[in-house]
Amino acid sequence: MRRDRLLLAATLTAILSADLYFILLPKLRSVGSGEFCSCGPDNLSLPVQGGLATPRLYNWTSSAALVLRTPADPTGGGSKMERLFAHPLYNIQTPALGPEERLLQAEQLMDYYRRKVSRWERHMKLYSEAAALNNITVTQHKVTFDPDASWLKFHLGISRYALYSRDDLAVPRLLKDMGSMEIVNADYTQDEKALKGACDCTQVVKPSGHHLKLALKMQNFAKAMFKPMRQQRDDQTPEDFFYFVDFQRHNAEIAAFHLDRILDFRRVPPVAGRLVNVTGEVLQVTQTDDLRAVFFTSPANNTCFFAKCLYVCKTEYAVCGSPDLLEGSMSAYLPGLSISPRISIPNPWVRSYTFAGQEEWEANPFYCDTIKKLYPYNSGNRLLNIIDMSIFDFLTGNMDRHHYEVFTKFGDEGFLLHLDNARGFGKHAQDEMSILAPLTQCCMIKRSTLLRLQLLAQPEFRLSDVMRESLEGDPLRPVLTEPHLLALDRRLQTILRGVRRCVRRLGEEEVITKDFVKSTERPQTVTAMEMTR
Repeated sequence: MRRDRLLLAATLTAILSADLYFILLPKLRSVGSGEFCSCGPDNLSLPVQGGLATPRLYNWTSSAALVLRTPADPTGGGSKMERLFAHPLYNIQTPALGPEERLLQAEQLMDYYRRKVSRWERHMKLYSEAAALNNITVTQHKVTFDPDASWLKFHLGISRYALYSRDDLAVPRLLKDMGSMEIVNADYTQDEKALKGACDCTQVVKPSGHHLKLALKMQNFAKAMFKPMRQQRDDQTPEDFFYFVDFQRHNAEIAAFHLDRILDFRRVPPVAGRLVNVTGEVLQVTQTDDLRAVFFTSPANNTCFFAKCLYVCKTEYAVCGSPDLLEGSMSAYLPGLSISPRISIPNPWVRSYTFAGQEEWEANPFYCDTIKKLYPYNSGNRLLNIIDMSIFDFLTGNMDRHHYEVFTKFGDEGFLLHLDNARGFGKHAQDEMSILAPLTQCCMIKRSTLLRLQLLAQPEFRLSDVMRESLEGDPLRPVLTEPHLLALDRRLQTILRGVRRCVRRLGEEEVITKDFVKSTERPQTVTAMEMTR
């Protein structure tokens, strides 16, 4: 009996010791150091340095005192979006950008596109001559190369830190151009051309060419990817659909760009909605016989077309105008790979893309400990950027993030491109917690990301309100239904609760990290990166 009592006392002592070490001690440390968890809505100030509150961001400077304070009149009228973008957190300035911080130089870019314009003009001349010999009338569209065009300015504005700066005037111009400028050519995208119509019907994950999208060229030589409407705004992803066979939604692409800008990531290329006349702006301007061949008139007298891939070359997979007008998203193209190479890297938290399979991260809660030891996640910002991406995807509900891309010029310290967001905003009533696995397993988050999330959780900067206002500027408004907008607020609170749990368990210093950690190595070349992998 005495032995049992001793054993029970030893067990209780061990439990109490563990409680003290893992739970109470981190809290006492934070209180003793005078630093409190910045996760709560009432504690939104940046660390004070030298009498001014300044951001703890490596290699960033600020021209103003940066303290998160509520406006004098939080219930007053006016634009919430304007107030948000006027907030000090959205006015942190980068240093002057040198050649190494810019993706492209003006002279280099102009020479590249002048050569492309010359090739286009030669091609059009030969095409017109061939059409004349066959007694075919070709509509001539005037194409002008403007060095001050918005799309060129957008390309020149890409830097090590983001696709565009906060005050980049080229972006609103580009959105307007994509929504209204004359279309002079339509073609399949490069990935669909690469399929050459030969698609494997046994594949669970269909190749990207399966999803109907077109490359449209504008009058000023701008280029945009057009994804047509396949679902109505109120339609949700059917419950029996796997994430890898979900529809691609044009309005999700538009909304993702606006959300990315509101979060201040600026890693999604500009996207605008547009009503396209599929007869006058696609069928009559294309020079591709394969694309012409997939057009037909439906029994309702609507103009329709379908994808090139053989297993969806059927009228039931087509998209149709009404009778010719079809709405869709217009995504600005990034600079060509020959002038600004990018590398595509598998997401460490990639899904199995099978009906019953499971990846290691789905079964192992300590999976992140392994990832932290692997290149390029063992130093620098890559893992923090992955966590940013998971937060972005969780807010949109996008489960289809199997790869990410980076510009090779910026090496391991470059930002991740948030491309292909059309599978977001499918279910407003369901929050897919597995998307947040990088955050919940690694228990790390950038301080700047957390501060902006906290700001957007406040009533005067409520995320759903700012998104609603931002989307009102798109030609296809309303872009999202009200339930999808309200889901953003619910998911934002879920993210903040996850961060608070991590802080309670590990302490603020372990969870909330500085941005832009200095790299100990020089950026690697493309060859070196591929060899390492």
